[in-house]
Amino acid sequence: MPIVTIQVTREGTAPDRPSVTAEEKAALIAGVSEVLLRVLNKPLESTFVVIEEVDTDNWGWGGLPVLDYRRQRAAKK
Repeated sequence: MPIVTIQVTREGTAPDRPSVTAEEKAALIAGVSEVLLRVLNKPLESTFVVIEEVDTDNWGWGGLPVLDYRRQRAAKK
C-alpha cells in the first residue's frame, strides 16, 4: 500500500487564490495514483495520497524565510 505525501506552498497558483484549489488537488491525486499504477502496478484503491499545504511563514530557502529570499532575488534582477 503506497502512501505518497505531496507538499505544496499555501499561496495558490494565481494572485487571486490563497491556496491550491480542490480541482488542482484532485488532479494531483489522480495523476500520482496513475503513475503508481503504471510504474509499480499498484491498484488505485490501495494508493493513498496526502496533500500538505505549507504556509510561506513555515519554510525557507537560501538561509532566509522564503518571502525574504524571493525579494532578495528579485532585487538582483
